[in-house]
Amino acid sequence: MLEVTALGWTLTIGVIVALLALDLTLGVLRPHAVGFREAAAWSIFYIAVAVAFGVVFGQIAGWDFGAQYFAGYIVEKSLSVDNLFVFVIIMSTFAVPEKYQQEVLTFGIIIALVMRVIFIALGATLLNLFSFMFLIFGLLLIFTAVQLFRHRDEDPDVEDNALVKATKRFLPVTDDYIGGKMITRVDGRRVVTPMFVVLIAIGSSDLLFALDSIPAVFGVTDEAFIVFVANAFALLGLRALFFLVKGLLDRLVYLSVGLSIILAFIGAKLVLHWLHVDINTSVPEIPTPLSLVVIVVILAVTTIASLMKSKRDPDSKAHAGSLRAKSSKDERQAH
Repeated sequence: MLEVTALGWTLTIGVIVALLALDLTLGVLRPHAVGFREAAAWSIFYIAVAVAFGVVFGQIAGWDFGAQYFAGYIVEKSLSVDNLFVFVIIMSTFAVPEKYQQEVLTFGIIIALVMRVIFIALGATLLNLFSFMFLIFGLLLIFTAVQLFRHRDEDPDVEDNALVKATKRFLPVTDDYIGGKMITRVDGRRVVTPMFVVLIAIGSSDLLFALDSIPAVFGVTDEAFIVFVANAFALLGLRALFFLVKGLLDRLVYLSVGLSIILAFIGAKLVLHWLHVDINTSVPEIPTPLSLVVIVVILAVTTIASLMKSKRDPDSKAHAGSLRAKSSKDERQAH
């Protein structure tokens, strides 16, 4: 079992808060359109920080825990790319001006981090109290994988989101983005801007992704500290990654397929772990190093196959995938 001292937690949280403050400063206090070179530099920086942390952590805690961290980080990073698909859909649906996209992304990352901290604490508590939660989490991931694979060629309907619909129904919303504000006054009346609605959409999508990603990362490690840092470092680079890959996302045509396979694999790993612990110790478990190799191979094959497909068929377009089918009304509107 991993033992992390109060000093270890304090230093780690301090680094993450400092990086988050840096992201907040860049994204909110200095709104501007982000170019490819800037996005690439910051993406490399955040990945380098995450890798450096993993190397130091592996040397201090042992490479068994180090491998768990890297497996968790890669899982969360791959899921965050799918999250970017949804962010792109939200940005385009609500026509967010380019200079305000950094602000939206930064607040989206903060919301995601807060939600995941809550779910990590809840998940760790449930797993410690009830071992059958490994089975529940495993079945949840397998169900999610099946749904994602079935609807891999669809995108989630952002405007059909219940919170977005309720916001538009019960709150006065302006037509224009007014200086990037969320709440303002027009003719003496307090109103919300489309920026407020966008953050509602981002926050609700963060909630759905937290429900999938937390069981997924618990599938490669049951250490709450590793789950937390893997999520934190994967999310911190999301703002820069968005601007780096948003023009390339359409080419990742098999990403939803790859993610569904990864989620099914981790779900099976959790079920096997429950069978090994609660039913019969002769049931084999999937070791973390093997999980890491499988996940990396699936992502590599998915990426290469996607790029080859895009080269052969330039008109092919990637989709975020959905956990439910579109209604007949949605399909009629699409056509």
